[in-house]
Amino acid sequence: MNFQSQISIVVPLYNEVESLLELHRWIKEVVLVNNLSYEIIFIDDGSKDGSWQLIEELKQQDSNVHGIKFQRNYGKSAALQKGFELASGRVVITMDADLQDSPEELPELYRMIVEDDFDVVSGWKKKRYDPITKTFPTKLYNWAARKLTGIYLHDFNCGLKAYKNEVVKSIELYGDMHRYIPPLAKFAGFSKIGEKVVIHQARKYGTTKFGMNRFLNGPLDLLSVVFMGKFGKKPMHFFGALGALMFVIGFGLFFYLAIDKLFIETTGKLLAQRTEFFIALVCMVLGVQFFLAGFIAELIGRNSSTRNNYLIEKEI
Repeated sequence: MNFQSQISIVVPLYNEVESLLELHRWIKEVVLVNNLSYEIIFIDDGSKDGSWQLIEELKQQDSNVHGIKFQRNYGKSAALQKGFELASGRVVITMDADLQDSPEELPELYRMIVEDDFDVVSGWKKKRYDPITKTFPTKLYNWAARKLTGIYLHDFNCGLKAYKNEVVKSIELYGDMHRYIPPLAKFAGFSKIGEKVVIHQARKYGTTKFGMNRFLNGPLDLLSVVFMGKFGKKPMHFFGALGALMFVIGFGLFFYLAIDKLFIETTGKLLAQRTEFFIALVCMVLGVQFFLAGFIAELIGRNSSTRNNYLIEKEI
């Protein structure tokens, strides 16, 4: 594959006009000192503060700067997805625009991808300058993500990450999936995932753009990533197995009640007066519903245009 540069730096941003000039200058100093060819892709996620006008000025000064401006605020995942589509460097590095991610990390991240042959290298903000209202939920999410995905990273949500170009071309981001790019890469077949302790700096300008909704969206997106990664192409294996289990439990309990009523008669109650009867009935109904859900999901999957999209690593 022919790459146009050694690194593509994708920077999603929303109302970060105060930091862009300093960030661009800092990135350029680091890559030039380390003799790295580069491109910087700024994705303006519907800013209203003049960020786009500054990006246009930076483009006039530096031909390696590229920019896209969304009509409105779509979110970080949409910005990263568009940046990944445009990235043409051998190594793609993402970083936030608020100067909390240090460009000094760029050369080592590049080296770990190229020389150590990692597919993904995730930053770990071991020492953070965020309030406890942000750090505590982050630790909880990271623990849950490690348990569910089997990827033992300390900081899934760190914005500073490096990828092989083929990794970002093989995954699709939507919603708030930017938090779980390493699991998406793993389920796409890129299992060599590393981690690097990175410098985390206190926010210099503005305020955080993330609200309280991330506390709800984060766990839901994690469950979606894990489910789609394991059962996205075979939903019947999940719903069918769960439905069959529920139905067998319900039918077994109902069969026991029938035998007890016909031949043993231990209570003298009607079947409809026994709690076990309703438990058995609910289990059978739920079992049928789960099975039908899996059957319908299989029908939808078979008519999907992406049902036979498989990633090919090599061909001769």
